[in-house]
Amino acid sequence: MKSQTLLFSAVIAAVAASPSMAADDQSDWPQSVTIGTGSQGATYYIYGSGWGNLVGERTGISFGAEVTGGPVQNVTMVQMGEHEFGMVTMGPAYQAWQGNSQLAPGVEHTDVRAVFPMYQTALQVIALKDSGIDSIDDLDGKTVGIGPAGGTGDLYFPQIFDKLGIEADTRNGGAADQAGQVQDGLLDAFAFASGIPVSAFSQLEAQADVNIFSFSPEESEQFLEDFPALSASSIPASAYQSLDEPTPAVSIWNFAITHKDMPEGLVYEVTKAVMEEHERMLKVHGSAKETLPENFSQNSFMPWHPGAARWFEENGYDIPDDLEG
Repeated sequence: MKSQTLLFSAVIAAVAASPSMAADDQSDWPQSVTIGTGSQGATYYIYGSGWGNLVGERTGISFGAEVTGGPVQNVTMVQMGEHEFGMVTMGPAYQAWQGNSQLAPGVEHTDVRAVFPMYQTALQVIALKDSGIDSIDDLDGKTVGIGPAGGTGDLYFPQIFDKLGIEADTRNGGAADQAGQVQDGLLDAFAFASGIPVSAFSQLEAQADVNIFSFSPEESEQFLEDFPALSASSIPASAYQSLDEPTPAVSIWNFAITHKDMPEGLVYEVTKAVMEEHERMLKVHGSAKETLPENFSQNSFMPWHPGAARWFEENGYDIPDDLEG
């Protein structure tokens, strides 16, 4: 009898320590879920695949990262229930929340909920060194890739160029494709909004001499007031071999999102896995250095999913009353 009691106690302890918590009813959990990410060669796809694999290991659910056009598409796919999770920059997310989405105009995306903070996306540009293009001013009159339609770059670069009087012929495409087009001379430059470093930038600079730059402080002063989701930042010199010193830039925060009807227990486990496995996330992508619980405060408008809010509050982070979802 004593041995059976000890065995029973051991089983209970093992269940309590299991990555997939038995305390939550899992009967309504899906067998597989889709994460809306971005184009191949972009940080979103790498980062999303990484956290999906991590959570999949802990829950036993298949998390699949799907190539998309980026935040504008992702927030709409989550709103419509086409994707269970998505990754967004907060500017396009706020526009969609208000019903001003480029993809679904007039539809208020108020069914989306915040899950965890990701990192800052920097607006950055790459061009071949022998092109002589090494500043935003040099893009005037040039053919410039701005990433996929519906991406953060597609939303911001044309508007900012207009504010600065830059007349560029902008083209849409995937990150890896447009970096290749710069190398082949089909584009003069590739302007992209992504976490640092951009895989497609790193691959291009490994094959050719390049210039990597962003908006100068003087340029930023001319448009930041018009785009409150953007803020001044910098690209660390360590991000790319082509940089000798930090480069001024502008950035915007990213968050993972889900639909309000996703099971609370599942969203809790997603939040727990990503927030508590920082070292693992750093191995996924360097931008995850900002994937920290304290950055939950960078969300100022989107309600938190109850599962995410539960994890943050259990760990000492107070969710504002008006953002409890």
